[in-house]
Amino acid sequence: MPDARWALIEPTLTAWRAARRGPGTAARVHDLREIVNAIRYVCRTGIAWEYLPHDFPPYKTVYDYYVKWEADGTTETLHDLLRQQVRVAKGRTTTSTAVIIDSQSVKTSCNVSESSQGIDAGQKIKGRKRHIATDVLRDQREQVVLLGGVEAVGELCR
Repeated sequence: MPDARWALIEPTLTAWRAARRGPGTAARVHDLREIVNAIRYVCRTGIAWEYLPHDFPPYKTVYDYYVKWEADGTTETLHDLLRQQVRVAKGRTTTSTAVIIDSQSVKTSCNVSESSQGIDAGQKIKGRKRHIATDVLRDQREQVVLLGGVEAVGELCR
């Protein structure tokens, strides 16, 4: 991870770690930057957590951080910081003022239960419908997958 990008997210992660100190917590052994690099490696290569190279911290530790950051919204906070930096670099405001919404109907397998699929009458497809909202810089803002025939405009515009 480039130093400039790390400098942007490091205060957030350090504060997150500091908030979790106290009785009953283990001493921190691994560097947060190495944990972030390991998570990025797994996401980039698509390997299973167990096959994380030994250059990184143990996979169970890395996965534990990943799960906690996803659950408490830390990952979303980091994405927002990086997104704002990109928008400012492109001469835009930090928040988007317009989004583009699109949807796609996707057929499901015959092995999928009836309760997890629906019918999109307009497309004549039995399956699921996925909706995506992006801003004008093509930055994905939201993605929702619903049963076919269910509209998600209200969900995306919240």
